[in-house]
Amino acid sequence: MVIVAVVTVVVVACCVGGALIRDDDGSTTVPPPTSTERADTVAILARAAESQGICYGWQLEDRYAKVVNVGSNLGDGVSVEDNPACPRWVRVTGDVYYTPQSSESNDSAYVSVGGSDDFTRSDLRAVERGLERFGLTEEVYLDDPGWAVTRSAVSLPLLVAERGLAEPAPVATAAPAATPAALPDAGNDLWRDRWGYLLAVAGLLLVTGLLVAVGMWQRRRQLRQEAEQEAQAAARRGQHIAPGQRTRESRRTPERR
Repeated sequence: MVIVAVVTVVVVACCVGGALIRDDDGSTTVPPPTSTERADTVAILARAAESQGICYGWQLEDRYAKVVNVGSNLGDGVSVEDNPACPRWVRVTGDVYYTPQSSESNDSAYVSVGGSDDFTRSDLRAVERGLERFGLTEEVYLDDPGWAVTRSAVSLPLLVAERGLAEPAPVATAAPAATPAALPDAGNDLWRDRWGYLLAVAGLLLVTGLLVAVGMWQRRRQLRQEAEQEAQAAARRGQHIAPGQRTRESRRTPERR
């Protein structure tokens, strides 16, 4: 009975946890960009607007066309549309539609780029297609709407300049902390790209020297062995001749007598 009770508690807990997870996944709330994402985006757009003379902004909406978050180079929460400070403006709008879990419809997202009257629809459409080239697709908006819309906003100055509608925004570069020290003298470059050949030649010379030394040592050994063999042969010939000569001398001696 105790085992049955424990199993029942575990099963009930898993079912409750699964239901909670499904409820979280089925939420239709569109999360806005984080405070860090909004602050960084405003700073980047402010530099671009100052150099190009065009206001840039973003707007994120949910399935009920309710504005979740809006911002621009003028600040977080400040729109560029119908703003007296922005006679020329370009804005990206992300519409994210999260459907309830009980619905048979799928989640969807739509991205559009609008602008002031001095921009033609073809130009704005070209900028809109450029966002897709940067990987800012519907799937990205569904996964992280806040990051996607701010990332699209900071891409607008580049796409506008690419279309020839404004000068490219300058890239901010940090000045060096200190004057870099001069590099040491590089020296002669003759062997810098030829060190492999130098090592190969040195290796061949070393092998050649070893072979010559071994050959000379073997030749001396051969000559020494030949000299020893000749000496031994001469000694053997002397031993064979000496007894015969002694016999002839002993025979000649009685006749003389």
